[in-house]
Amino acid sequence: MKKLKLGIPKGSLQNSTIELFKRAGWNIKVGERSYFPSIDDEEIECSMCRAQEMSRYVENGTLDAGITGKDWILENDSQVVVVADLVYSKASMRPTRWVLAVAGDSPIKDIEDLEGKKVATELVNFTKRYFASQGVNVIVEFSWGATEAKVVSGLADAIVEVTETGTTLKAHGLKIIKELMISYPQLIANLRSWEDPWKREKIEQIALLLKGALQGHHMVGLKMNVAKENLEKVIRLLPSLNAPTVSPLHTQSWFAVETVVNVKTVRDLIPKLLKAGAEGIIEYPLHKVI
Repeated sequence: MKKLKLGIPKGSLQNSTIELFKRAGWNIKVGERSYFPSIDDEEIECSMCRAQEMSRYVENGTLDAGITGKDWILENDSQVVVVADLVYSKASMRPTRWVLAVAGDSPIKDIEDLEGKKVATELVNFTKRYFASQGVNVIVEFSWGATEAKVVSGLADAIVEVTETGTTLKAHGLKIIKELMISYPQLIANLRSWEDPWKREKIEQIALLLKGALQGHHMVGLKMNVAKENLEKVIRLLPSLNAPTVSPLHTQSWFAVETVVNVKTVRDLIPKLLKAGAEGIIEYPLHKVI
C-alpha cells in the first residue's frame, strides 16, 4: 500500500494542528516519547519535527508534505509547493508578525539608523536578506532565546522577533520600529511528491478538508420556522453562502428556513430575526464548509 509521509509540527503548532485535523476528519494520537504519531488513515504515515526544520525535510523528500510557518519556509529558502494557507482562530495558529524592535529610549528611529550595528534574531537568513535588500549593512547574530533581553542587556542594538500584539515587547521596554513580515501556517509539499498523481491527490484531499474545517470554524448553521407573512422580512436579514433554504412545513402558512452565517454575526442577528417573526431558532456548529 502506498503511504504519504506527513510532517506534524512539534511545539507551539502541535495541539492546534492535531485539533484542526480532527475537525477535518483525521484522529492523530501522539505518544509521550514518540516522534511517529498514529493516525486513523492507512494511507498516511506521520512524523513529528520542529516547525523550524519542517520545510527542509519536505524539500529533501524525507517528508512528502507537512505543516509549518511561512516564516521558516522563507528562513530556509526551501523549494517546496505551498498547497494551502492555514490561518486558524486558535492562538497558536493565528497570523504572527516578525518585527524590528529597539530599546524604548533608543535614538534609532528607522532601518537606516542601524547601519553597522548588531541585530539579534532566530530568523538569521531572512533578516540578512531583508537588510541587504534595503542596502543597510548590519551584523546579524543568532539568538538562542530570550531575544528581548539582548537589547536590554546591551548585547544587541536591535532584535527581529515574532509577536502577535507587541505586548510582550512593550513589557520588556522595547519599541517596534518596523514590521518585516506577516507569517501564518501553511501546508507544503515536496516538488517530486507533487508530481506523483497518487500523492498529489492525497495532499489535495488533506488541503480540501483542512480548509473546509477552517471555514467551518468561523460559521454556524441556523434553522428557524417563519410564518408566510414574515418570510420576506426574515430572508432579507439573512446573510448566506448562496441563498437560504426555504421549505414549506406541513401547515402551508409556515416555512422552515435554514442558512449558514458567520459566527460573529449571530449574537446581533438572532434578536433581529425574532423581531422579524422567526420562531424556534436553532443554532448549530459546523465541522466543515466546502
